Amino acid sequence: MKKINIYILSFLIGGAVWTSCVDDIAVGDSFLEKQPGVDVTQDTVFSNAEYTRRFLWNDYSKLYYGLPVYWNSIDNRMNMGVFETLSDCWHSHLSWDGVNRHYYSGSYSAGVEESSDATKFGYTKEEVWEAVRQSWIFIENVDRVPDMEDSEKERLKAEAKVIIASRYFDLFRHFGGLPIVDHAFEVSNDANAYYTERATVDSTVIFITNLLDEAAADLPWSLSAADISNWDGRFTKAAAMGLKCKVLLFAASPLFNDSDPYSTASPQDAVTNHQVWYGGYKPELWDECLQACEEFFTALNANGIYGLVQAAGSTTSDYRDAYRKAYFTRGSGGANTELLISTRVRYTYGYNGQWNYYFPQSCANGAITPTQEYVEMFPMADGTPFDWNDPDDVAKMFTDRDPRLFETILVNGANYQGRQAELWVGGREAQQNPAQETGEFATGYANFKYILDRSANLNQPTLWPYLRISEIYLIYAEALMKKGRMADAIAQVDAIRARVGMMGLVESNPDKDMLDEDILMEEILRERACELGLEDVRFFDMVRNKRADLFQRQLHGLRIYRADGKDGSWSDKDPATRGDHPTDFTYEIFKLTNSSRTWWTSFDPKWYLSAFPPVEVNKGYGLTQNPGW
Repeated sequence: MKKINIYILSFLIGGAVWTSCVDDIAVGDSFLEKQPGVDVTQDTVFSNAEYTRRFLWNDYSKLYYGLPVYWNSIDNRMNMGVFETLSDCWHSHLSWDGVNRHYYSGSYSAGVEESSDATKFGYTKEEVWEAVRQSWIFIENVDRVPDMEDSEKERLKAEAKVIIASRYFDLFRHFGGLPIVDHAFEVSNDANAYYTERATVDSTVIFITNLLDEAAADLPWSLSAADISNWDGRFTKAAAMGLKCKVLLFAASPLFNDSDPYSTASPQDAVTNHQVWYGGYKPELWDECLQACEEFFTALNANGIYGLVQAAGSTTSDYRDAYRKAYFTRGSGGANTELLISTRVRYTYGYNGQWNYYFPQSCANGAITPTQEYVEMFPMADGTPFDWNDPDDVAKMFTDRDPRLFETILVNGANYQGRQAELWVGGREAQQNPAQETGEFATGYANFKYILDRSANLNQPTLWPYLRISEIYLIYAEALMKKGRMADAIAQVDAIRARVGMMGLVESNPDKDMLDEDILMEEILRERACELGLEDVRFFDMVRNKRADLFQRQLHGLRIYRADGKDGSWSDKDPATRGDHPTDFTYEIFKLTNSSRTWWTSFDPKWYLSAFPPVEVNKGYGLTQNPGW
């Protein structure tokens, strides 16, 4: 496992900024590496309640954050890219990101996990094991802190358990079964003393969910007003119970829970050992997921506090505000009743001072461009499906649509920086030549989520919505459907749709039999894509359901032309001579070719899970390689 030296300097967790102790205490693994007689030891850290709390707050800083924000091996994600662009909803036109270099090109291999920091999630490069070890050190030592109440010790231990569980889940959905680390390893000259053999999928899931159950028993349901003000982002019982639902959904899905393993390619040791599947289909896994969801909503009904953020009115603007607040606003259980788990980062750049310079620049370079397939997933404003063959739908496709479309994707004519966005060929935003596929508007659209219009979130940290209640509704819907409770499942989806003013699934789709599991499943997946766009959901939905058909399908963009034959900008022209704002357009759907994805023609199921770095496999502690790698 990678060893690190992290010092408490100044980092943000929730709303509080902590500065270094007067002793500049080193935390993480570093204090264990000091020789006897050196001033900073475990005894120092756990001799004082304040030092101990700061040790845990530093542990929180190792939680997953999904956006690329800085040039280093962790925070740049995939070298300005994100793995959601491996899904059918987003595409990358950024030639230097890991998405293009390793995945679209088909050059990804197990060796790349050692040679590059730009894979979708590195086994040893994401601070997972550092967070796990630091959490166990905390759990095993906090009881000896002399000036801390027992009740606080139990609460903080529970928070550390959720840190371990969340970090394990981050790895689990990329790699499958994992080595179980259930204590803090002592410093040893024997490298193998730090490792345990790879566990089965079943054992890994049980380990994660047991930690969450234990944590839920000792955590408050929600944060108090004072806690929200000072410690927004701390784990709660609601967070632990909600995360359990998400873990069990992934575990019960066909990737691991099927009559056949996802890949028959060699090596097959992980298959034989049930480290990448359960060894067959187990319907009881859906029972467990359903039970976890029902326990969550029973607790929610009893305790309140959390819930879907509802619109203040019935206009598109009202619905957009509600949706934005649900994923973008901090104050979990307070100002934002929907957010269960979130993480934040703050960085400063010397020449512009904006923490979020890096992510908007990755978008501007074409790293995260929406596909035409994604745009068409969003219904019309009333909830009926968008139909490209219906001239009325096409005429209204950028005006009367699901409000979440406008909060997720920048479209032609949208209100943008005090004017209307010009995404037609030659327009103020999309000035590209029709034959080119480059930059932020390479698909005819641009990402809007998180960066908004580049002014709403200046000089403040953008949170990462790791888990929202709307996702729990949709997890519940899927579990209900799997157990044959179709009407109840539909009701959960309809609650999400109602929040943005749309009719229910049945009313919106009179020509579809929503009692058919295949049809309802597609609607749930589509709803998850629309509700949870760019929240690391669509890619994993495709993976956990083994949707090779979605990975293989050719994706498209949209070229927009002014119907008056002009191709220049309008907003920057002389008002006296530019005429009326263009309102009529013609459209051309085109295939994305820059860059083409290897698996569009030769997808291999081995891509569902990542490879372990060979150097880890070769250490001989029982880490089997995933199939195909």
